[in-house]
Parts: sequence; structure tokens; C-alpha cells
Amino acid sequence: MIKIIKKDGTQEDFNVNKVVVAIQKSAGRALVILSDYEIQKVKKYVKEKAELMATPVNDGDIKIIDIPTMHFIVESVLDTINAEVAKSYRDYRNYKQDFYKMIDNVYKKVQSIDFIGDRSNANTDSTLVSTKRCLGWNELNGEFYKKFFINAEERQAMKEGYIYIHDRSARLDTYNCCLFDVATVFKGGFELGNIKYTEPTTLAIAFNVLGDVVMASASQQYGGWTAPEMDKILEPYAQKSYKKFVKEYEEIVKSLGEVKLSPEEFARRADDYATHKVQRDFEQGFQALEYKLNTVGSSRGDYPFVTFTFGLGQGKFEKMATLAMLKVRKGGQGAPGFKKAVLFPKLVFLYDESIHGKGKCCEDLFDAAIDCSSVAQYPDYLSMSGKGYIASMYKEYGKPISPMGCRAFLSPYWERGGQHKADENDVPVFVGRFNGGAISLNLPMIFMKAKTEGKDFYEVYKHYLEMIRHLHIKTRDYLAKIKASKSPLAFMEGGLYRGHLKPDETIKPLLDYVTFSFGYTALNELQRLYNGKSIIEDGAFAMEVMQYLNDYVARIKEEDHILYAIYGTPAESLISLQVQQFRDKYGIIEGVSDKEYFTNSFHCHVSEDISPIEKQDFEERFWELSNGGKITYTRYPIDYNLEAFKTVVRRGMAKGFYQGINMEKCYCEDCGYEQLEMQKCPKCGSENITEVDRVCGYLGYSRVNGRSFMNDGKLAEIKDRKSM
Repeated sequence: MIKIIKKDGTQEDFNVNKVVVAIQKSAGRALVILSDYEIQKVKKYVKEKAELMATPVNDGDIKIIDIPTMHFIVESVLDTINAEVAKSYRDYRNYKQDFYKMIDNVYKKVQSIDFIGDRSNANTDSTLVSTKRCLGWNELNGEFYKKFFINAEERQAMKEGYIYIHDRSARLDTYNCCLFDVATVFKGGFELGNIKYTEPTTLAIAFNVLGDVVMASASQQYGGWTAPEMDKILEPYAQKSYKKFVKEYEEIVKSLGEVKLSPEEFARRADDYATHKVQRDFEQGFQALEYKLNTVGSSRGDYPFVTFTFGLGQGKFEKMATLAMLKVRKGGQGAPGFKKAVLFPKLVFLYDESIHGKGKCCEDLFDAAIDCSSVAQYPDYLSMSGKGYIASMYKEYGKPISPMGCRAFLSPYWERGGQHKADENDVPVFVGRFNGGAISLNLPMIFMKAKTEGKDFYEVYKHYLEMIRHLHIKTRDYLAKIKASKSPLAFMEGGLYRGHLKPDETIKPLLDYVTFSFGYTALNELQRLYNGKSIIEDGAFAMEVMQYLNDYVARIKEEDHILYAIYGTPAESLISLQVQQFRDKYGIIEGVSDKEYFTNSFHCHVSEDISPIEKQDFEERFWELSNGGKITYTRYPIDYNLEAFKTVVRRGMAKGFYQGINMEKCYCEDCGYEQLEMQKCPKCGSENITEVDRVCGYLGYSRVNGRSFMNDGKLAEIKDRKSM
């Protein structure tokens, strides 16, 4: 009797008919039909060779033979019968071996996550069971993507580091960052989880429903989830609450019976009462949202990366919403004496000089925002009235373009004309649109490949641009098959533009307004490779490379009818991965790969000893060359000097920037003391410090309870910061 020793160590009886089934499947894949004679020949040969090559055990009563030997026997006979079938059999065997290797790699990574943790994303806490599960699934899904979706050349380019395909674990399941249309979802009510929600009738209910909508919809995507103009979204529900509280006051007065008030005095007191109640609901509502978004992980295993933009509303309740949001964020959350500003939602103040400038009607909103930022680091500021593309859309059409998450922006899509404006009455649409994913170029790697292989840089550059282009087209075609039921709030309840599909309908009709991003990193290191100078010393070659990218994208937009975007990649763990890939291929080069990180997008190197004003001027050159994703930030120069802070922000707004101000905000967990930049508490001597830093476009914990959610490359970059 012959026993087969399988890969998992178990045994089963040798059965030559199983060999026949396997070779017939291989023949089918090769479109070959084997004759009965050929099958019998295989059976005879395999039986004889198995008997001959098996090893006797138990005094010869049983013989054993392992699977690799059996494969060798089968391949040997197939080589003599039909080369195509032999190749098909061999390829499938190699495929299974690769699959086992892939699963083994996933297992090793999952073990590492379980026992060591994962710090690739500062927005995830890998100590949590739910996060571990999601990270494990992400590893498997990412391996599936590499194995089955991309070809060998694309796989090699990614492995060596010339390109980086972001979010491989999710990009075929769903969509990337978005501007979610909360107002449309709310209006008239919606369905979620087979439960019908009615439209909120008060502000308090609106906040409760908003929390459900955020958690449910943000969990069905990856990347940043933004609610544009939150002050205007909440205004109608504040109006409803106000009317309710006025009636409530009327009932109170009636119940007192003998109280006599003039109509004017009654109206004044009713207004005071109702306004106070609405103010309370705003503050409690924002506080509850902050608790939820910073403590309740999503089904993705992270905290939803939520952004609220606001500041343009000039009405009573719109301004009240803005001021309440800022007050709650500045005040922080936590126990009395130990409050600290939270990370989410990211806050972005939409700045219009005509209403927020000196002496203007809403200057008080800007002052409150500055006061909040000086303590909580948020909000960031986006100019609606300065120079450039973003401000031009607002000034001409009254359409603010909010960032999707930390820095992504949408190309214009016209209501009637689509990619091109139909006529002078056509208007752009931004709210409700989304991104289909980003793929980033490693510019220093591409430069060195051209140099070492004696090729023209732009020839190699274009090769990888074309590779990304075809990956985007392939991704778009794949996403077109997604059913609307995958994300009901987005595709069926109007959260995304034209998203009123039936469950079994595909989202293909929506994809004409979706952007796909060409990202890039390390523009500063590219310039250094070119002539040994940083972008603050020169920058001409970096500008030339960016102009080439813009010209290329403008051309293929027309050829492919796809809204491609150019994205200054907010590399987090990627900054250390890419420098390691560069070292593996091209070694350590001074000023390029001699640190543990590359520079994000078009930013000056963090260690440059330059002022905030100089940094703004150096980065301004690249601003309009990266309209699909950009932010600029400067280091807070003087402790709590609000006028200096305000000057830098106003200057950025005049330039048309999306501007952030950075600081290392530290909190002592033992006594509650807080200040900028401390390793040890000067009040109680404790080293139990929580530190919040800018990760890329968003904030994260660089220290908390003796550990960090950030990777080593990002921590090294934070340590070197002078200008950022």
C-alpha cells in the first residue's frame, strides 16, 4: 500500500484516478483533449514510478511518497505526451506554490500585528481586537491585489519602489475620499440598515443622526470623508429648534398665568430663551460628535478620518454653529483638569477676505478660529478669495471646494457639460463627488534609474506615468461593476452626486465625475540629485518636472475622458519605505537618502532653518502645479503670539493657500499641565507626556502612554522639524 504525504503532513491512500482528474483539468486550461490511450499511458507510468520511488515503512507493509515527488513523476510523463498540457500542469502547480507562499507571508504579518503591533497609520490603534482583525484582512486583500489585479511589470515597479499603489487592500472594494452630501441625505429622510430615518425635526436630533450617517458612510470607503460647509448643513435644523423653543417659552409663560408682558418684551425674552437653548444644543452636539469620532472605531478598524469645513455662513445660526464648533474644540475633552484637544473631525475654516478681513462682518469668526488653532492646532485655513484655482471657483461661481480629508481636491466637473463647460450658464459641481484612488511616483528612484541606465529622465518618467495611467483605467473599469448596495447612503440615498441608484444597479454612471490621482513624493530630493541643491536653493528642475506632469495629465484627460488629478502625496509610512527602497537600489547619497525619510510632496525639507514667511514663498511656486492635492504648513514661531500667528495665516490666505500652523502640543497625564514642546513636565516632573503632532495633513499622537502610533521614519522627521 502506498500513502501520499501531503503538504500539511497528513497522509492519504494513493489513488491514480486523482492524478487523471488533475491532468484533465490542466488539459482543459490548455484547450487540449487527451485520448484514452494517453490517459492510460499516464496511469501506467505514474503507478510504476510511484511504486519504484516510494519509501518502505513498517517492515515494508506500507510505502510513502511525498507530493513534490508525485508532481515530478506526473510532469515527466506529460512532457512525453503533450508539451502544452505539461506546461499547464506545471504553471498551476507553481501558482499553488505561490499561493501557499502568499498565505504564509500574510500569516507572518498577522503574527507581527498581533504581538508587535502596526504603526503604518497613525489613525489606527493596533492594540485593539477589531483593528487587528481589519489589519489582518487588509494584508490578505493587499496580497490578492498584487497577485491577481496587476501584471508582473507593475508588480516589479511597485516592489522596487518606482511607483506606490496606495490602499491596495481597499481600492477594489470601494471608493476613496469624498465630499459627502449630508444635506441631501437628510432632506426628506433616508433608509439605513433597513430602518427608515425621518428628516431631523430639531438640531439635537440632527446631531444624533449625523453621527450615524458619518459612522455608516465613512466605514464604507477609504480615505478622507468630508462634510462641506457644516455650518450651513445644520442651520435649517437650528431654525426648527429655535421655533420649537419659542413655543416652549410661550407655554411656560401661559402656565404662569399672572405674568403680564408687552409684546415687545415677550418677543425679546422668547428670543433670548430660544437662542440660549439652540446655543446649548450646538455645543452639546459637537461635544458628542467629538467623543464618538475619537473613541468608536469604524468597521475598517480605524477612527473615521472625518473633516468638517465651515466659516462662510453669515446668518445667526450659521455663525453660532461655527463659534460653537471652535469653542468645543478649544475646550478639549476629558476629565476636569486633564482636557486635551481631540484629533477628529479635522476642522477647516473657509476664509473669504470680503467677510473675514479686518473690519468685515465675520472677522469675529476668524479671530475665534485663530484662538482655537493656537491651542488645538485646528482649524486649518483654506482661501476662497486669494489667488489660484480653488479661489477662482468660489469667486466666479460661489462654489467652495472643500478638501477631501487632509489635502485632496477635485477637478471641476460641470453640471451639464461634464468634463467641459457646456456654456456660460453651466456651473461646476463639487459636493457629492469622490476620488477613485491614488498612485504615487518616487521621483528620486526614477531619476537614478535614468542616470544609471544612461537613459533620458523624461523617457523613464513617462514610462511610469503611462503605467499609472493604465492602472487607473483598469481600476475605473473594475469599479464600474460595483453594485450600489455596497454603500447605500452614498449610492442609493444621495450621499454622492446622482447617487439615487437601485441596489442591483452598478455605479458605472457615476464614474464620469470621479478623479484619479497621480501622486508624487520627494521633489526636494529630486532637485538635490539633479544639482546638489535643495528646492530653496534652486528648484528650477523640480518646477520643470512638475510642469511636465501637468502637461501630460492635461493631454491624457482629453484622450481618456477621465478627470485625472495631480496629488502632492501626504506620505506617512511611505516616507520611510521609499527611502529604504532607494537605499536598496542606489545606496546612501548625502542630502538624499542619508536620513530615515523622504520629503512629502513639494514641501521644503523640514530641517531647513527658514521663517514661516520664507517657507510660504518657497512653496508658492508649486502651488498651482498640484491642484489635485496640496497643503502648506509652517511651524508656530512664537509661543502664543496670536498676532504673529494671524499674520502668517492672513498672508497664506492672500496667496490662495490651504494653510496649517504646526506645533508640538504636549500634555502631562499626571497633573494636566500643557505647553508646547516638553519632554518632562516642568510642574510635576512627570515624563508621562502625551504629544500631538502634524502627521501629514492631519494630526496624530506621536507620544501617548509610553508609545506612539507613528512609524519610525515619521518620528525621525518630526524630530528634525524646524520650518514645519
